[in-house]
Amino acid sequence: MSDREIIALYKSGQQEKAFRVIVDTYSERLYWHVRHFLCSHEDADDLLQDIFLKIWNSLPGFRGEAKLYTWMFRIASNEALNFLGKQRVRAAIQSDALPLESAREVGADPFFNGDEAQGFLVRAISELPEKQRLVFIMRYLEEMPYEEIAEILNTSVGALKASYHFAVNKIRKKLKKK
Repeated sequence: MSDREIIALYKSGQQEKAFRVIVDTYSERLYWHVRHFLCSHEDADDLLQDIFLKIWNSLPGFRGEAKLYTWMFRIASNEALNFLGKQRVRAAIQSDALPLESAREVGADPFFNGDEAQGFLVRAISELPEKQRLVFIMRYLEEMPYEEIAEILNTSVGALKASYHFAVNKIRKKLKKK
């Protein structure tokens, strides 16, 4: 079912059915998007429920200026970044120490089945500044086109390319040190 059909279904009074279609269609992609940030299955799963609750509550105000998928990814990205910010405050640690702690959780996570190189890549990504990490995850791991990322993050393609370039260079340097 297309985004347009889902919105038409919602507006025709079949909100619950439309929402079930949204959850069935997008839950896996949104889960993996959030999971790239959090490194913990339990946190990602909990946050995904919060994201869908926010989508449900915000759906009446969806104006259709962006694609439904783009709009939901923006919500998911913002919620993931908010979650990380709350984690920092709760832990009362410096903002640059949190990615290292989160990255350590990767090896302990029973759902992580990657090898040592994948774990090292995850740790390198987690050490990037938030914006570079977000752009790198969406472009490299999720293989999104720059135009779609620009729509989600409400920024220019040129700025995204620069952020991605800096992120790749930082990761390369880390990989060379290994």
